[in-house]
Amino acid sequence: MGDIKIIVAAHKRYWMPGDPMYLPLHVGRAGKSDLGYTGDDTGENISAKNDNYCELTGLYWAWKNLDAEYVGIAHYRRHFCLKTAKGSKKDKVLTQNQLKGLLKETDIILPKPRNYYIETNYSQYKHAHHAADLDITREILSERYPSYVKHYDSYMKRTVGHRFNMFVMKRKFFDEYCEWLFDILFELEKRLDISGYNKNDARVFGFVSERLLDIWLEANGLTYVEIPVEFMEKQNWLKKGGDFLKRKFRRCK
Repeated sequence: MGDIKIIVAAHKRYWMPGDPMYLPLHVGRAGKSDLGYTGDDTGENISAKNDNYCELTGLYWAWKNLDAEYVGIAHYRRHFCLKTAKGSKKDKVLTQNQLKGLLKETDIILPKPRNYYIETNYSQYKHAHHAADLDITREILSERYPSYVKHYDSYMKRTVGHRFNMFVMKRKFFDEYCEWLFDILFELEKRLDISGYNKNDARVFGFVSERLLDIWLEANGLTYVEIPVEFMEKQNWLKKGGDFLKRKFRRCK
């Protein structure tokens, strides 16, 4: 098995895994102070778009500049973990040896999916952001990738989906996915008026891409293995659940 590289998207100094397959990457580095990490403003890049593309500026950088047989993306506060490992959260972060074992079974690793239960993928997005983001994306798919539309429609009616823009893929699939994804997002950027969006909603292209991954996988008949993701800090699940319900019912009015 060849080289494996997982970029760890970060915008500030933070603990990083010591395993050599992890590459800390300063996303949105253009015009910012040096963190001591590799910057996504080197080589061919879209670093200046980070306010709207989030960790995808790091994904684009990896696509254009990173040479490895398997490429992945994680976040400085979110990592693939094996729950069977003992110790702290840091001790459970996936290692290269563990990943190589998983990659003997599959070419794609994904996080465990999220289930909204009372929301479909479409309604959850509509209540949290702007429906136009997804509606215009569908228009672009119908024009450029019409065979994907049935998978888009099916996915949007479901309550389950993979999130976080996290994965590990064999290079062949990684290149194919990035070419497809950024073709859609760059066109969406041209058509979508986000001048009235707040700071969070302006991260639209990162949010939309989270919904596109499952559509691409399904349309191409690709299989994968799912493993847990650990958030490295303590989370207030009561607050998160309350915020979810507030968004749902506020935007339903």
